[in-house]
Amino acid sequence: MDRFDAMQAFARVVETGSFTKAAATLHMSKTTVTQLVQQLEARLRVKLLNRTTRKVNVTADGAVYYERVMRVLADLEDAEGELSSASASPRGRLRVDVPSPFARMILVPALPEFHLRYPDIHFDLGVSDRPVDIIGENVDCVVRGGELVDQSMVGRHVGDLELGVFAAPSYLQRLGKPTHPSELQDTHHRTVGYLWKRTGKALPYTMRRGEECLTVQGRYVLAVDDGNAYLEAGLAGLGVLWLPQYMSRPHQEQGQLLPLFEDWQLDPMPMYVAYPPNRHVSAKLRVFIDWIVDLMRTHAPISTAPPLGRREV
Repeated sequence: MDRFDAMQAFARVVETGSFTKAAATLHMSKTTVTQLVQQLEARLRVKLLNRTTRKVNVTADGAVYYERVMRVLADLEDAEGELSSASASPRGRLRVDVPSPFARMILVPALPEFHLRYPDIHFDLGVSDRPVDIIGENVDCVVRGGELVDQSMVGRHVGDLELGVFAAPSYLQRLGKPTHPSELQDTHHRTVGYLWKRTGKALPYTMRRGEECLTVQGRYVLAVDDGNAYLEAGLAGLGVLWLPQYMSRPHQEQGQLLPLFEDWQLDPMPMYVAYPPNRHVSAKLRVFIDWIVDLMRTHAPISTAPPLGRREV
């Protein structure tokens, strides 16, 4: 039995709650993972996991051992990193998941600069707006907008997206320009709905002008759950949009989107990098997070303005 492989297999089963998922993330067969854990239990003479046909749970002894194993694996990675100069030149694969518009408009265009700086890091990049099971899918980190509500994750606040309200010229020519946000509620005007994956609902937006404050839901003829599709629907004139400035700016410059309610304020949307608290922050993950922070200073620096009302996603 390779003790390192056995400890790694055991830790991954605990994290994923499944021998099948653990095997997939370790690129091993389920049989191999099962045998490694069984051999580890035989060596320790302790039952580490309770197995049923539907679920795997860690025992009390297994939970204590898991914490020790994670420290050993982290120390081993650090030791190998120092010997291989990985701390000076991080290397390896990073599994990252980011929202689709952020990937298309900010992250991917900037990656050549990151690659020049860290040529030995390569990415498996998930591009989606869906909730990600970071542990179960063996993802190193995710970048997400909105308040971080999963308290089991470690989150680093990396930026704030300034929001505005926009419509395509074709929409305004057809339905006229609304002069007050309340007109999006009970008139002929329509919005494009964005369905947040965590709730499956289109959330309202809080807007303020002086002492006046209201929450606008709007009525839509189309709701989507992807940021790129949301933008395209607005460009097609299907309704009014709430957009981060980085998404609207190039289309404003080309006259494809026009701003509305410019004397009203909206809360900026916080951006976070999130990762598991028990996941060792490797050198490659650390430099990626620091790079994201630098990237967001250019595109969406952290706001110092007091919030109107937070939205959780």
